[in-house]
Amino acid sequence: MIKKKNKNKKFPLVSVILNCHNSANFLKKSISSVVDQSYKKWELIIFDNCSKDNTKIEIKKYLNNKKIRYFRSKKLLNLYNARNLAIKKSKGSLITFVDADDWWTKNKLKIQVEFMEKNKNQNIIYSNLFLFYDKKNITKIFSKKKLYNGLITQELLDNFKMPILTTMIRKKIFLKNRFDEKYNIIGDFDLFIRISLKEKIFSIQKPLAYYRVHDANMTKKKINLNIQELEHWFKKNKNKKNFKSYHFKNFIHIIKSLKIKKEFISGNILKALKELFSKPFNFNNLKYLIILFLPKKIVENL
Repeated sequence: MIKKKNKNKKFPLVSVILNCHNSANFLKKSISSVVDQSYKKWELIIFDNCSKDNTKIEIKKYLNNKKIRYFRSKKLLNLYNARNLAIKKSKGSLITFVDADDWWTKNKLKIQVEFMEKNKNQNIIYSNLFLFYDKKNITKIFSKKKLYNGLITQELLDNFKMPILTTMIRKKIFLKNRFDEKYNIIGDFDLFIRISLKEKIFSIQKPLAYYRVHDANMTKKKINLNIQELEHWFKKNKNKKNFKSYHFKNFIHIIKSLKIKKEFISGNILKALKELFSKPFNFNNLKYLIILFLPKKIVENL
């Protein structure tokens, strides 16, 4: 006898958080990737951070879909303040994120919801993704190596490879954890490190999203702010009891690498070389020497 499928099975509502600011050129692909998901029980919360371009006009094209809700800030907020406000608007038991210039594969939600339903004790997962290089129109896989699983605080400190657009998080996590609104760039890093101290985090090796690499990427335009925020985070957390069992050796190397890159790109060659060969020395940073032999136009676009 063939068993009938239970049509009354309660599938969880997934709240998709889309923060945007002056993103009219990218929104169509991002929103469409949510609308076209094979898993249909979702709501899309679009939080417009005081855009001055045609963002609102683009979003209005989708507002006939009752699953899409639109909110607009009257003033420009820090990104992570905007993320927290958007989460407050959510009704789902599962929270996910997609930014205006990125997009998902069709089965992203389906695959992750199935994982969360089978593993009720797991509260956060993430996946691999594809990097899409806008100028060259080429796609590369983000991580060929196996992604981190379990208690992964040290791994995240050593090499943060947990893109927010690939995550799915139970909403109850946000009852005790919020994005730090002081940050503009490293809020994801800060939150996921704090969560990793208390929760096991699991991954799906399959790429479930696309991250667009382009000139307007925030961390690329504001490398100096990135350095400042990482240094602030390190000073604030290095001596805390929570981090007593962890080391920051690779984390310090990451900050140093950013400083070297900043000086090379700015044309401050002597400062870059001084930073490059100062202690602690890292052989991996020698790759930046190639910048000395690149044309100025290429260096400016790095």
